[in-house]
Amino acid sequence: MNKEIIINSNNEETRIAITEDGRLMELFVERPETQRMVGDIYKGKVSRVLPGMQAAFITIGLEQNAFLHFSDVSESTGQFLIDPDEEAESISNNSKKVNQNRNTFFNAAKNLKKNNEIVVQIMKEPIGTKGSRVTSQISIPGRFCVLIPNETYIGVSRKISNFKEKKRLKSIARQILPPNFGLIVRTQAEGKSDKVINNDIKSLIKMWEKIHGKIQKAAAPSLVYKDMGMASSIIRDLFTSDVTRVVVDSRKLMREITQYVREVAPQLKHKIEYHKNKMPIFEHHNIEDEINRSLESKVWIKGGGYIVIEQTEALVSIDVNSGKFIGKKDHESNSLKINLAAAREVARQARLRDLGGLIVIDFIDMLGNENKMKVFSEIRKEFRKDRSITKIEELSRFGLIEMTRQRVRPSVIHSLHEECPQCNGLGLIPTPSTEVSQLERWIQTYRAGKGDRRITVRVAPEIYSYVMSGKFSKRLQLMWKYWVKIKFVKDDNLGPREFKVYDRNNKTAITLN
Repeated sequence: MNKEIIINSNNEETRIAITEDGRLMELFVERPETQRMVGDIYKGKVSRVLPGMQAAFITIGLEQNAFLHFSDVSESTGQFLIDPDEEAESISNNSKKVNQNRNTFFNAAKNLKKNNEIVVQIMKEPIGTKGSRVTSQISIPGRFCVLIPNETYIGVSRKISNFKEKKRLKSIARQILPPNFGLIVRTQAEGKSDKVINNDIKSLIKMWEKIHGKIQKAAAPSLVYKDMGMASSIIRDLFTSDVTRVVVDSRKLMREITQYVREVAPQLKHKIEYHKNKMPIFEHHNIEDEINRSLESKVWIKGGGYIVIEQTEALVSIDVNSGKFIGKKDHESNSLKINLAAAREVARQARLRDLGGLIVIDFIDMLGNENKMKVFSEIRKEFRKDRSITKIEELSRFGLIEMTRQRVRPSVIHSLHEECPQCNGLGLIPTPSTEVSQLERWIQTYRAGKGDRRITVRVAPEIYSYVMSGKFSKRLQLMWKYWVKIKFVKDDNLGPREFKVYDRNNKTAITLN
């Protein structure tokens, strides 16, 4: 498989595309005002504790308070829990008293109090009106390992299947790790020498010592550690030996990536290239068209079928349709063929759009249980390529697959677009008939309140055409019905759902929208 990382960087944004055999599989977008936050560590202050929700809200200095579920509270949280009142009391009494929560099992429901200072790390970025989700289980990712302070667990990536290699990597970690430190060995560590692993662990320990120093001195709320930017973190996490090349169109960013790779994986340095072609990098690699298609709700599948993807607040619904597909076999076989192709495309679109939360897929109905299992196995196989955690249920008797996919950041469509001010995110606008009905109701209320008999209504061009067309136009109907003289004026500055109404003295009576 030909796997490439294509990076486009300019003053407004950085876009990273991951392609497999020329097809766009994942897209990441970062802008200066919306920089990546996952992995950032804050010294925060407990704003509210809600035992009924099994959660607390933490002030970390952002616009919205962070959400800390009790299940994300580490048993060692007491190590960094500070009660300002208790601390002040111990200082005034010149006491050496230590918070009793420290070095003991931490029960969030009992021990977490309002105004406690607590160290947390962002695990999910804020989405819409929801603040970021945080954990008190701090982890510092490196190229080959992830350091976990105040833990003793040593684990190895499940993707490393060789038992001897797992044992070797655990042995290296045990030899170098100081007490009260846990570690997870990443997939990239497979086959790496003892020296390389040791250097990565030592680097992470030094980084934690700096962070710990900031935690001791910083006032809450404040940021004590900023993780790598989007491009650097993707190079750290995804630039492995199976990547054919990395192509960058920014010399500055290329120098930064090259310098980092030279330190952690010098054998991959030759795979980094600068885009010299005058054509924009995403157009040159046919990525721009793929991005535009990923923003459409309808996605065509090879063979003529298509899927429709609709995102709502509660879930993502995906409908599979036969479309233009004309099979040569019976209905059951044709349905299976479309469903298998759709399963592969759904997995790709989930990665590409970064769909998260609950996903419901409505496949074309099939009768045979064997065929249903084939579709289930296919979609599960495709999602194994996904780095996000997924849980997939078998097809229900209604032909639906229900699944969840880990949500870490806003989906691509929300990164590239904002809510339409005309339709308020609905995706639809009222018909001219609906809009005129709204205007009629206003006129009825206005006349009931003894309003003026002469009014001027400014409307959008399409509404103007609608009310003025015909021998007995909508305008005349309104005038006769409510015994009022109405002058309609076309206003190019007004959009759908907007009216401006003036009385005879040219004073604005009301603006409708």
